[in-house]
Amino acid sequence: MGFSDLLDSIGGLGRFQFINITLLFFAGVLVGSHQVLQNFTAAVPEHHCKIPNMTIVYRRWNGAWSNLDNQTLLKAFIPHDQNNKPVSCLQFKEPQWHLIFSNSSLTNTTGLETETCRHGWTYKRQEFTETIVSEWDLVCDMKHLRHTSQTIYMIGVLVGAIILGSLSDKFGRRTLLIWSYLQLAVAGTSTAFSPSYSVYCFLRFLAGFAVSGVLLNSLSLNLEWIPIRSRTIFGAVFTACFTLSQIVLAGTAFAIQDWRKLQIAQSVPIFVAFIYSWWFPESARWLALNKKPDQAIQIIKKVSRINGRAKEGEAITAEVNILLDFTMKQYMCTNTSYSNKKRIFVCHPLPRCATSFSYFGLIMDLQKFTLSVYLVQLIFALIEIPCKTVSSLMMMFLGRRFTQKSVLMVPGCLVLVNTFLPNELQTVRTTLAVIAKGLFASCFKCVYMYTSELYPTIIRQTGIGFASTLASVGSMTAPLVMMLEDYFSSLPGLTYGLFPIIAGCFVFFLPETLNVPLPDTIDDVEAQQYV
Repeated sequence: MGFSDLLDSIGGLGRFQFINITLLFFAGVLVGSHQVLQNFTAAVPEHHCKIPNMTIVYRRWNGAWSNLDNQTLLKAFIPHDQNNKPVSCLQFKEPQWHLIFSNSSLTNTTGLETETCRHGWTYKRQEFTETIVSEWDLVCDMKHLRHTSQTIYMIGVLVGAIILGSLSDKFGRRTLLIWSYLQLAVAGTSTAFSPSYSVYCFLRFLAGFAVSGVLLNSLSLNLEWIPIRSRTIFGAVFTACFTLSQIVLAGTAFAIQDWRKLQIAQSVPIFVAFIYSWWFPESARWLALNKKPDQAIQIIKKVSRINGRAKEGEAITAEVNILLDFTMKQYMCTNTSYSNKKRIFVCHPLPRCATSFSYFGLIMDLQKFTLSVYLVQLIFALIEIPCKTVSSLMMMFLGRRFTQKSVLMVPGCLVLVNTFLPNELQTVRTTLAVIAKGLFASCFKCVYMYTSELYPTIIRQTGIGFASTLASVGSMTAPLVMMLEDYFSSLPGLTYGLFPIIAGCFVFFLPETLNVPLPDTIDDVEAQQYV
């Protein structure tokens, strides 16, 4: 009897599995929003140099009070661009009063002496009441700090994947998941009270660290209790929580336009997930492979009772002991070539890295589109629904490997095409970006499930952690590459498009896992067929 047969005998897809996925799904909705939360908490409002007492200065020059509005008076103090909007980072050294009565979009202001902002900046607050950018003036010479804060968050995700992946294989999925919920709730809520930019970055690092723990262990606790025939469906349902989290975030951010209040709204509910996470049972697979057969049997009986199969649960005790003894003998086997394992460790993490790199490269700068950032966030989230539905069907009928290659290479090509389209075709550019983002999101769904099916139970979290480490490197470098557009405007698009195409080529060397039992030992991995 294999473990999948054991699951079938105690109810297979029963009440326990539905409760388990529902609770993990709800928590995933809360946690997923933290990945893109900075689209709103670090949004850049329209801004220009602050000019104190403009009306008083005008009176001193003109000898009378001004009946001109501030927008008109700004023309004398701040250069305007071709769209007749004040530039963000410069002001005239001396007021240019003659510009007040001129059409500044046609007036030649070259040669007039300018300087950087002396008194700070004035921000338009129609779309965002307050963000970290407007609170700490992360604009002009300091604008790189906005992307740096997101990179620090991704470094936290990276470190979390390295540390928590191996710890989960040592101490169990459940323990690390409970801790990660608590850490994310505390760090996320505390971020709202950050007195400075440096404290904000530190707390975001801790939040990213915890997010890795949640993602790694939620996925394993979901799939390790699911029979073979239902893995694709339940995996798709679980990853759908990240789509829903973006939809919820768009609505929440629209209603709460102050970054501190939004941070609280997205973090405090995670305490609820921490409270009910104590209900989650440990993975019986993990217990079996860590020489804890009595606990494994106890949990299997508990699951059988929840599924209404208490009698069957009591009857399989002897079979479970035989299964666990056989599994431990497999674990101690002497196959030392490990050729398949090496191939997986070399070829699989690169698609993970490319997916994160290009996905976050597209989604972390919504303000470059001409639409409202809230609307773009909503559109980017809604496009995931049809893309993930199609990719789920492809995974069920065409296999994991073909689907993984497709959802890497096709959006990569779309990004490359988009890079060379002229800015005048804004509608076409936005449409291609939305489709590419949806496909990269479906790639996330595929790669999460594929990862769990490739690595054996005994080192599954270590393998997932290793792949997540490289994925974090991708998401960490994505905002940094975005900063290079100041020097070569096409470089970010070229990089976001080429990398997933190259990574898709590595998928050819991975095995197909459709309808294959989850491997428990390294020998199971070595027995996989590469066709």
